[in-house]
Amino acid sequence: MKIFTQFIALIATGLLAGCFFYGAVNLVPAFYEVPVNVHLIFRVQLMNHNGVTVQTLMGLSIITPLIYAWLFRKDKNFAILAALLALTALLVTRFGNVPINQIMRTWTPDTPPENWRAILQRWDFFNLIRTVAGIGSFVSMLIATHLNNSR
Repeated sequence: MKIFTQFIALIATGLLAGCFFYGAVNLVPAFYEVPVNVHLIFRVQLMNHNGVTVQTLMGLSIITPLIYAWLFRKDKNFAILAALLALTALLVTRFGNVPINQIMRTWTPDTPPENWRAILQRWDFFNLIRTVAGIGSFVSMLIATHLNNSR
Protein backbone atom coordinates (compact mmCIF):
# COMPACT_ATOMS: atom_id res chain seq x y z
CA MET A 1 0.00 0.00 0.00
CA LYS A 2 2.83 2.42 0.87
CA ILE A 3 4.66 1.90 -2.42
CA PHE A 4 1.44 2.24 -4.45
CA THR A 5 0.48 5.45 -2.66
CA GLN A 6 3.98 6.84 -3.13
CA PHE A 7 3.83 5.98 -6.84
CA ILE A 8 0.42 7.62 -7.39
CA ALA A 9 1.40 10.70 -5.35
CA LEU A 10 4.58 11.15 -7.40
CA ILE A 11 2.82 10.56 -10.72
CA ALA A 12 -0.09 12.90 -9.89
CA THR A 13 2.05 15.76 -8.57
CA GLY A 14 4.58 15.29 -11.38
CA LEU A 15 1.93 15.34 -14.10
CA LEU A 16 0.26 18.37 -12.53
CA ALA A 17 3.57 20.23 -12.38
CA GLY A 18 4.35 19.21 -15.96
CA CYS A 19 0.94 20.27 -17.19
CA PHE A 20 1.21 23.72 -15.65
CA PHE A 21 4.86 24.11 -16.66
CA TYR A 22 4.18 23.20 -20.29
CA GLY A 23 1.24 25.57 -20.41
CA ALA A 24 3.14 28.48 -18.88
CA VAL A 25 6.31 28.02 -20.93
CA ASN A 26 4.85 26.94 -24.29
CA LEU A 27 1.12 27.49 -24.67
CA VAL A 28 0.72 30.93 -23.10
CA PRO A 29 3.52 32.56 -25.14
CA ALA A 30 2.17 30.91 -28.33
CA PHE A 31 -1.31 32.31 -27.61
CA TYR A 32 0.06 35.84 -27.97
CA GLU A 33 1.90 35.07 -31.22
CA VAL A 34 -1.20 34.19 -33.24
CA PRO A 35 -4.11 36.40 -34.31
CA VAL A 36 -6.49 37.17 -31.45
CA ASN A 37 -9.39 35.21 -32.97
CA VAL A 38 -7.21 32.07 -33.23
CA HIS A 39 -5.96 32.67 -29.70
CA LEU A 40 -9.44 32.90 -28.23
CA ILE A 41 -10.95 30.01 -30.21
CA PHE A 42 -8.07 27.72 -29.28
CA ARG A 43 -8.07 28.81 -25.62
CA VAL A 44 -11.78 28.02 -25.24
CA GLN A 45 -11.35 24.62 -26.92
CA LEU A 46 -8.36 23.89 -24.69
CA MET A 47 -10.56 24.64 -21.65
CA ASN A 48 -13.11 22.14 -22.95
CA HIS A 49 -10.47 19.43 -23.23
CA ASN A 50 -8.35 19.90 -20.13
CA GLY A 51 -11.03 20.58 -17.50
CA VAL A 52 -11.54 16.98 -16.39
CA THR A 53 -7.88 16.01 -16.70
CA VAL A 54 -6.48 18.91 -14.71
CA GLN A 55 -9.19 18.69 -12.03
CA THR A 56 -8.49 14.98 -11.62
CA LEU A 57 -4.74 15.60 -11.32
CA MET A 58 -5.32 18.34 -8.75
CA GLY A 59 -7.59 16.07 -6.71
CA LEU A 60 -5.10 13.21 -6.77
CA SER A 61 -2.27 15.65 -5.97
CA ILE A 62 -4.10 16.70 -2.82
CA ILE A 63 -5.42 13.32 -1.65
CA THR A 64 -2.51 10.98 -2.32
CA PRO A 65 0.16 13.05 -0.52
CA LEU A 66 -2.18 13.21 2.50
CA ILE A 67 -2.59 9.42 2.45
CA TYR A 68 1.17 9.15 2.05
CA ALA A 69 1.68 11.44 5.07
CA TRP A 70 -0.64 9.25 7.12
CA LEU A 71 1.17 6.06 6.07
CA PHE A 72 4.63 7.55 6.66
CA ARG A 73 3.97 9.39 9.89
CA LYS A 74 7.64 9.95 10.80
CA ASP A 75 8.49 12.33 7.96
CA LYS A 76 5.12 13.64 6.89
CA ASN A 77 5.83 17.37 6.65
CA PHE A 78 6.90 17.48 2.99
CA ALA A 79 3.99 15.27 1.93
CA ILE A 80 1.58 17.60 3.73
CA LEU A 81 3.31 20.55 2.07
CA ALA A 82 2.84 18.83 -1.31
CA ALA A 83 -0.89 18.49 -0.62
CA LEU A 84 -1.17 22.12 0.52
CA LEU A 85 0.60 23.39 -2.58
CA ALA A 86 -1.69 21.30 -4.80
CA LEU A 87 -4.64 22.72 -2.87
CA THR A 88 -3.23 26.20 -3.53
CA ALA A 89 -3.14 25.40 -7.26
CA LEU A 90 -6.74 24.22 -7.08
CA LEU A 91 -7.96 27.30 -5.21
CA VAL A 92 -6.09 29.72 -7.50
CA THR A 93 -7.54 27.91 -10.51
CA ARG A 94 -11.07 27.91 -9.12
CA PHE A 95 -11.16 31.50 -7.88
CA GLY A 96 -8.64 33.12 -10.25
CA ASN A 97 -8.48 31.40 -13.64
CA VAL A 98 -11.96 29.89 -13.90
CA PRO A 99 -13.89 33.17 -13.52
CA ILE A 100 -11.76 34.69 -16.26
CA ASN A 101 -12.29 31.58 -18.41
CA GLN A 102 -16.05 32.04 -18.01
CA ILE A 103 -15.75 35.66 -19.15
CA MET A 104 -13.66 34.62 -22.17
CA ARG A 105 -16.32 32.13 -23.24
CA THR A 106 -18.72 35.05 -23.78
CA TRP A 107 -16.39 36.94 -26.12
CA THR A 108 -16.79 36.93 -29.87
CA PRO A 109 -13.36 35.84 -31.14
CA ASP A 110 -13.36 38.35 -34.01
CA THR A 111 -14.35 41.28 -31.76
CA PRO A 112 -13.03 40.77 -28.22
CA PRO A 113 -13.40 43.63 -25.73
CA GLU A 114 -10.85 46.42 -25.96
CA ASN A 115 -9.24 45.41 -22.65
CA TRP A 116 -8.87 41.73 -23.58
CA ARG A 117 -5.08 41.78 -23.12
CA ALA A 118 -5.36 43.25 -19.61
CA ILE A 119 -7.90 40.57 -18.66
CA LEU A 120 -5.66 37.82 -20.02
CA GLN A 121 -2.63 39.26 -18.25
CA ARG A 122 -4.57 38.82 -15.01
CA TRP A 123 -5.22 35.19 -16.05
CA ASP A 124 -1.47 34.82 -16.74
CA PHE A 125 -0.70 36.07 -13.22
CA PHE A 126 -2.96 33.43 -11.67
CA ASN A 127 -1.47 30.84 -14.00
CA LEU A 128 2.03 31.71 -12.78
CA ILE A 129 0.94 31.24 -9.15
CA ARG A 130 -0.62 27.84 -9.81
CA THR A 131 2.37 26.78 -11.90
CA VAL A 132 4.79 27.58 -9.06
CA ALA A 133 2.46 25.82 -6.60
CA GLY A 134 2.22 22.75 -8.86
CA ILE A 135 5.98 22.51 -9.28
CA GLY A 136 6.42 23.06 -5.54
CA SER A 137 3.98 20.25 -4.85
CA PHE A 138 5.99 17.84 -6.99
CA VAL A 139 9.33 18.90 -5.50
CA SER A 140 7.89 18.52 -1.99
CA MET A 141 6.67 15.03 -2.83
CA LEU A 142 10.11 14.13 -4.21
CA ILE A 143 11.71 15.32 -0.98
CA ALA A 144 9.17 13.39 1.12
CA THR A 145 9.87 10.16 -0.72
CA HIS A 146 13.62 10.71 -0.59
CA LEU A 147 13.53 11.27 3.18
CA ASN A 148 11.37 8.21 3.76
CA ASN A 149 13.33 5.95 1.41
CA SER A 150 16.71 6.95 2.83
CA ARG A 151 15.85 5.73 6.34
